[in-house]
Amino acid sequence: MEGRLESLKTDTEIRALLAEAGLRPTRQRLLLATLLFGQGDRHVTAEGLHGEVTRQGEHVSLATVYNALHQFKNAGLLRELAIEGTKAYFDTNTSNHNHFYLESEGKLMDIDGVRVEGLPEPPEGMRISHVDVVIRLVKEWK
Repeated sequence: MEGRLESLKTDTEIRALLAEAGLRPTRQRLLLATLLFGQGDRHVTAEGLHGEVTRQGEHVSLATVYNALHQFKNAGLLRELAIEGTKAYFDTNTSNHNHFYLESEGKLMDIDGVRVEGLPEPPEGMRISHVDVVIRLVKEWK
């Protein structure tokens, strides 16, 4: 699937990914990229990623995590999904795909096979890059 990164395991592969994206491989970017791209496709929030860094005994400010995530997004390495207005998730799978959102857990899951019909024609000189469909799920009460 286009936009999916295979798990990167070596420092050399992570450095090459950042260089190809035009990003200098700083210590913080290397650390964050290893967490993001070393484990297959992931959905993360800045706070969640910051927590992972802290649990590893490393220090990177939350502001640096936010900045790096936006730099990775702008370089095409991540896709950003706004959920519930202010909460942003970052997806390492940048292909055109959709999601289930488990409201009680705050968790995103990739889904395929959603068809969206009847889209309007974009204005002249514009094209639709992708359509984000997020299907919200709640547990049934029995």
